[in-house]
Amino acid sequence: MPVSDQGNAVTVVSEAVCEQVIGRQDAFTAVENVFAAMAKQNAYNFPVVREAIGHADALYGFKSGFDREGKVLGLKSGGYWPGNTRLNLTNHQSTVVLFDPDTGRLKSLVGGNYLTALRTAASSAVSIAHLARKDAKVLGMVGAGHQSTFQLRAALEQRDFESVVAWNLHPETLPRLAAVCEELSLPFETVDRKELCARSDVIITITSAFEALLDSDWVKPGTHIACMGTDTVGKQEVDPRLFARARVFTDEVVQSVTLGEAQHAIASGLIRETDIVPIGDVINNAKPGRTSDEDITLFDGTGVGLQDLAVASVAAELAVSENKAQILEL
Repeated sequence: MPVSDQGNAVTVVSEAVCEQVIGRQDAFTAVENVFAAMAKQNAYNFPVVREAIGHADALYGFKSGFDREGKVLGLKSGGYWPGNTRLNLTNHQSTVVLFDPDTGRLKSLVGGNYLTALRTAASSAVSIAHLARKDAKVLGMVGAGHQSTFQLRAALEQRDFESVVAWNLHPETLPRLAAVCEELSLPFETVDRKELCARSDVIITITSAFEALLDSDWVKPGTHIACMGTDTVGKQEVDPRLFARARVFTDEVVQSVTLGEAQHAIASGLIRETDIVPIGDVINNAKPGRTSDEDITLFDGTGVGLQDLAVASVAAELAVSENKAQILEL
């Protein structure tokens, strides 16, 4: 029974069920489609609410939107609790709430922790698929936190990478990336940041940094960089001067210039808002992506609510079709 045909029932999909029913390819397709819809003005995000709550050093907020093409309406509520690691919990905690866009009726409650990591990795994977050189061979990973293995696995499916190099501020967590590479029989090496830039054809940054970790001068022509960690005012992962050298793309321009990685380049006058291209325009063939093997391409992945809604909607549909969802009658 399709989720939309359940009358007054609410679909509840747990974290465990999400992990069972939706994988990387489903997430890639959902995110790619919603980026395309956004660029055609058929889907839009509402203003983000994100606040420090003054307790547990937590950031909490809402991301919401409406996809007219996919008929998906809802919000993700949650945030970042930095002390959760000590409690053996994921730092990012969230739940996705979906509504019927025709009636406003509550339709689904979907665990958002796994989906957040999955959709963030799908976003960078979409950028690699559309912007990285076809002959990219070395993948560089900056960051080795919870989301890093999701990023690594999704990226490795986009090009025929021959090796992975990695750096993290806390090197004791790098073995989690090494384990994935060992599983996939792929050479893995820990290096410093300058060497990582010198060797990498594609670089993913997935950290919670508030300072530039990569210098513009280190990045070689032809590199594709997916900056995936900056989603809050003040956060920063790369040298703003890199934006002046690169062709810049993003999930949503408004978020990119206000709370994404581009905020620093914009504030410094290194680029203008009009220099940033929504990746949906590249997906729709409305604007060019990479124009030569020498281009540096940079994707500012700020994380938009529509990504969460897209993957949560797919997860709910799959959970119902596989009889793994809980159905509550209101």
